[in-house]
Amino acid sequence: MARTRFGFPRFWGGRPALIVACLLVQAASPSRGPEARTANYFDQVRDKPVALAIFLRTLPKGGDLHNHLAGAVYAESLIKWGVEGGLCVRLADHSLTTPPCDPDHGALPLAQALAASPSLYHDLVDAFSMRDFIAHAGVSGHDQFFASFDRFGPAMAGHTPEMIAEAANRAAADHVDYLELMDSPGMAAAWTLAAKTSWRDNPDGLYAQFAPALAPLVEATKSEIATNDLKAHEIMHCEAADAEPGCKVQIRYIAQVIRTFSPAQVFAQVQFGYALAAADPLVVGVNLVAPEDDPTTLRDYAKQMAMLGYMGRRYPTVRLTLHAGELTQGLVPPEDLSHHIRDAVDIAGARRIGHGVDLRYEIDAGGLLKTMAAKKVLVEINLTSNDVILGVKGEDHPFPAYRAAGVPVALSTDDEGVSRVDLTHEFVRAVQTYRLSYGDLKTLVRNSLEYSFLPGRSLWAATAPYRLDPACVRGETAACTSLLNDSEKARLQWRLEGEFKAFEATAWPVS
Repeated sequence: MARTRFGFPRFWGGRPALIVACLLVQAASPSRGPEARTANYFDQVRDKPVALAIFLRTLPKGGDLHNHLAGAVYAESLIKWGVEGGLCVRLADHSLTTPPCDPDHGALPLAQALAASPSLYHDLVDAFSMRDFIAHAGVSGHDQFFASFDRFGPAMAGHTPEMIAEAANRAAADHVDYLELMDSPGMAAAWTLAAKTSWRDNPDGLYAQFAPALAPLVEATKSEIATNDLKAHEIMHCEAADAEPGCKVQIRYIAQVIRTFSPAQVFAQVQFGYALAAADPLVVGVNLVAPEDDPTTLRDYAKQMAMLGYMGRRYPTVRLTLHAGELTQGLVPPEDLSHHIRDAVDIAGARRIGHGVDLRYEIDAGGLLKTMAAKKVLVEINLTSNDVILGVKGEDHPFPAYRAAGVPVALSTDDEGVSRVDLTHEFVRAVQTYRLSYGDLKTLVRNSLEYSFLPGRSLWAATAPYRLDPACVRGETAACTSLLNDSEKARLQWRLEGEFKAFEATAWPVS
């Protein structure tokens, strides 16, 4: 079966299968019989870990909206690429380095070191991830997590297509239809451009200064993204009969700005990210990344939010999601816990918030919740990540508070390779911790596509509760076909509803 570039099968002269699927999914919503039977079975297995995990493994999950490409790859792949690339390993801290190796200072060829010490392989997996990590004196989960990227970083060079393919195949195995992968192509050139520029409170002047050099960088980066995307599809054999499962996963990218540089360098990256997202349909948004507790981030946070607000006014069609509130008491001074989420929403104009863990410490947290609910600012919830990095879990996590206030939320993985989890794991954790109903699960899944940055009109006329657009209530009317043809978002949402119908048709055991 041939496939289009973004994973949709083609039937009958190239007509998109999702439009044909309208013939198969006629009802406005799943039949109450199958849905109720599925919900009943879910209630029976919610306290049976193995049965629950099996159920949730096959649950259609929509999208993973908070997924760093660099953190999505498992250590085993990184070690393999390190050997193939002739990298060195520094034995003292298990960091990879580029040749030449320096044995006198403990840096050996990786292949040689692995052959001499088979246990090194397992040590590297632990060093490149959170596997088996136990916090100890001087090293917290936060420290281990962020240090892992520096250790394995050299192994990623030249392997972006393989990384995309790995993330896509793993998502497909987990019944995820859509990924928004955060990555930073072109950002090094952007921050280098501003390396000798001093910050001045004149955004129009800085914008004009950087624009001539950033324009060709945008075009070069568009080409790089397209090439990597195409190579990933070639790796997965997407145009062949033996296409891998990842070919069915629709992928878009978030331009991630590294926020620990000087103000001028961050501004140049932000300007570049917005220009890239405006020019390349594969790039659907912008985000700031790197530790939120970094001294530079804390010092410049207000400046950075103002930069984003300024750029959002220049590029009103570009969407912004922000790491904000990935902090907790004790990690930073109290004043740094009091405003990050609000500033991200009110000043920067974020459409989504990543993490939002320090909600309880925000000034007027109740008012902030009302604002986020009114503006429909979704929070990307990363339960395992927040536990292993910040030690925030269970009832201390704001996930229930967001839901109770009517703020939309969706589960995501953050860095599934480093944390060694998948989206099923996050759903299991959410169910076991917060006693979610089957209806809650469907809302979380639908939220992941409704608040994605895919372009086009939504399939849904309302979201609380979800109610189909009148055009599609009766199935494949001319108006529904027109909506699906015109909207990438609606097509993927329609596909999800078909998957829910098939999932609920499963012959769940009856107690």
